Amino acid sequence: MAIARLHGGPLDGQVIPLEEDTDRLILPYSETQITYERSGADENTGEADGPTSADFHFVAAQDDIDPSADERDDRSTLDD
Repeated sequence: MAIARLHGGPLDGQVIPLEEDTDRLILPYSETQITYERSGADENTGEADGPTSADFHFVAAQDDIDPSADERDDRSTLDD
């Protein structure tokens, strides 16, 4: 099994199992969907160097993604 390393967007830094060989991931996020696309070559493709991994970079969200109320409160306090 391979793993996808996600870069950018709301899932930045997450690692998820990659069940099939694909160039695009469309993932559920809150009440919308987000899209990540594969970039670069796979890593760790040998027999004994760990699971194969692929980098995926954020492309778009189906709808606007708003921070939670807590995050908005935290930012407004910092801006004062």
